[in-house]
Amino acid sequence: MTAIYHWLFVPLTLGLGFICAIMETIYYRTGDEFWKRTTKFWMRIFGINFAVGVATGLILEFEFGTNWSNYSHFVGDIFGAPLAIEGIFAFFLEATFLAVMFFGWNRVSKGFHLSATWLTAIGANISALWILVANSWMQHPVGMAFNPATARMEMVSFWEVLSPTALNKFAHTVTSGFILSALVVIGISAWYLLKNREKEMATRSIKVASIFGCVAIVLLALTSHSAAKIVARTQPMKLAAMEAVYDGQNKAGLSAFGLLKPEAKRAGGKDAFYFNVEFPGMLSWLGYGNTNAYVAGINDIVNGNPAQGIMSTAEKIERGRVAIGELGKYQAAVKSGNKELLAMQAAIFDANTPEGKMFTENYLKYFGYGYLSSPKDIVPNVAFVYYSFRIMIGLGFFFLLLLSVVLYKSQRGTIDSQRWLLYVMLWTIPLAYIATICGWIVTELGRQPWAIQDVLPTVAAVSRLNPTSVVVTFFVFLALFTALLIAELKIITRQIKNGPADKK
Repeated sequence: MTAIYHWLFVPLTLGLGFICAIMETIYYRTGDEFWKRTTKFWMRIFGINFAVGVATGLILEFEFGTNWSNYSHFVGDIFGAPLAIEGIFAFFLEATFLAVMFFGWNRVSKGFHLSATWLTAIGANISALWILVANSWMQHPVGMAFNPATARMEMVSFWEVLSPTALNKFAHTVTSGFILSALVVIGISAWYLLKNREKEMATRSIKVASIFGCVAIVLLALTSHSAAKIVARTQPMKLAAMEAVYDGQNKAGLSAFGLLKPEAKRAGGKDAFYFNVEFPGMLSWLGYGNTNAYVAGINDIVNGNPAQGIMSTAEKIERGRVAIGELGKYQAAVKSGNKELLAMQAAIFDANTPEGKMFTENYLKYFGYGYLSSPKDIVPNVAFVYYSFRIMIGLGFFFLLLLSVVLYKSQRGTIDSQRWLLYVMLWTIPLAYIATICGWIVTELGRQPWAIQDVLPTVAAVSRLNPTSVVVTFFVFLALFTALLIAELKIITRQIKNGPADKK
């Protein structure tokens, strides 16, 4: 809940900062006061959104200590590093130049002010980079080693954590934010045209935003294919849930849309849908670059498929429990002070010895599975993930069509005469937020029950809190975030109604 609320504010900040920087660059090059006035208007929207985003983000970080203390202890050495870098380098960068961006007009030179605007936009996106590196590591944990003395995962390679997987996630996520920002600017500008107000500002803003949005959606499409391959390789259960594939198959089809049967009425992979429209072989191609490739299904991952080299989850659970048991023996040896026993247990966890390497590959690798009570625990909410993914992709194609039409109409100078299109542009704003929230639902719910994929399940990551405390604080924060959202919407709506500042 807190992550989704926080993300309601972040994507607009990521893209609107660059749109403001582009507009100010036009002002710097042309000296046209119109662009200064227009830039200052969109900066006010940016600033309001930025402030509320910071407030929700701070609460989210505190929760790692209050609600997720076991998680923070177990992987704080790794997860904390990108968050610290985000705070020291990225957040300070954007916070410093944000002041110049808002209060430096007519106080610093045009060139310095333009630099501050660009650095604020860049800082916001660098901040997102490190947050997404941390999140990507949770999806695909690498660059770590288990230390039995502390019972923690510790970083052994920072550059593995900053992996191509993380960079792809960053590119995919921020470009989705760029698209949302472009659609928000276009939608607000459409409102002005419908009200027959600020026509010049609205039409020129639409031109800038439509070009920005079209470039962003092309980049998003390029990263989407890479993202599909990464999910297929590192999170096969998520891929199976996204497509509701229960029984694995070669030449797996990509479901365009289908109506899923309730779990109780499903007898097998072919009976998962009441109806399903699919593209044959496309899922195999998207995931593995080969239409004949085998795509594992939910049943393969749960029950195992020796023919495809897939171990059953029950076996992984047993091996994980062996690893937990060996850790218990190690800790008992430490408490007893028996050096001989301690040396023997330490050798088991030493990946540089033949014994330790065997233990790491065959048992320690499945440590997190030992906390699961049943093989079926690894299956996420298939219907929720499946439908969220369809909504996100369907809206993505709609945005591509809309941005293309808006760009064409704006370049021809006929955008203000198409009232039906202006209404579509206006009402696309909430659709943009629905699409980005669906993306995060797929990302986070699709990897359940894992807080860290295949390493730490959520049941072992949480703090030992009274359930009543969790329920109470959940609804307290729900009310607080809702109040912040309502306040932001009221302030932004008032700013839009007031319009840009009078010309000076």
